[in-house]
Amino acid sequence: MERQYSVVPHSVSSDTEALLSFYPLPGFGMIPVNAFLIRAAEPVLVDTGILSESEAFMEGLESVIDIEDIRWVWLTHTDPDHIGSLSRILRQAPEARVVTTFLGMGKMILSGLPPDRAYLINPGQSLDVGDRELRAFRPPTFDAPESTGFFDTKAETLFSVDSFGAAVNGPAQNAADISAEDLREGLIAWTSLDVPWLNQVPAERFNQALNTVRDFRPRMILSSHLPPAEGMMDVLIDNVLAAREVPPFVGPDQAEMMKMMARVQGPGAPGSGVPSQGGE
Repeated sequence: MERQYSVVPHSVSSDTEALLSFYPLPGFGMIPVNAFLIRAAEPVLVDTGILSESEAFMEGLESVIDIEDIRWVWLTHTDPDHIGSLSRILRQAPEARVVTTFLGMGKMILSGLPPDRAYLINPGQSLDVGDRELRAFRPPTFDAPESTGFFDTKAETLFSVDSFGAAVNGPAQNAADISAEDLREGLIAWTSLDVPWLNQVPAERFNQALNTVRDFRPRMILSSHLPPAEGMMDVLIDNVLAAREVPPFVGPDQAEMMKMMARVQGPGAPGSGVPSQGGE
């Protein structure tokens, strides 16, 4: 299964673009890896894609904005699939500042982020970007402690970081294009993989975390790992509640991984341990 990347961003509203990519996730199908651009009075880029796709990412981004006009880069967290083009963007957008937490800044300083380019924000605080506020919140599920999502008050859009991500069978521009059964199974599968601690959280505590999402009453939810989801808050919450009841994913060990590679690559492939038929 090949990686697929959309060089031309997908418009999800009059002022928000999604840069969507889909990567193979062995045993699960594909996982979306998304970044977003908000055409605010002070334009905001949300995450910066994967390093290996930096050329395509920058080309797609440049098709919708002059990169030097970007004023804010909101890093939802500092995992590699969210910071791939950050250094290139900061070079081309000299006035842009990186929105993150104190811990996120500490991690990024280790990767070369100048401290004066960072702007620190905590859940419960807001960032004024000229024509709207971005209200920071702690997402209900996460895999990095600095994870910080936000609610766009003008577009009524919730940027949920990794929460509500789902493994998918193939590329889709919208979550509504995925069947209800596939979406539920994919969300449960991804959550059990990405959030192994979830089944340890008491139901009441987890519902309190989800109330933050409910209270925003978002028109649209934009997850880092799900196609854009409009009018689907209740469905996504029901599915992530179901994911809490599933044991955490346990991955293959080395022996099983070698078998999986052999099945994918076929006999005679390097490292497969299976001899080819015929030949020298």
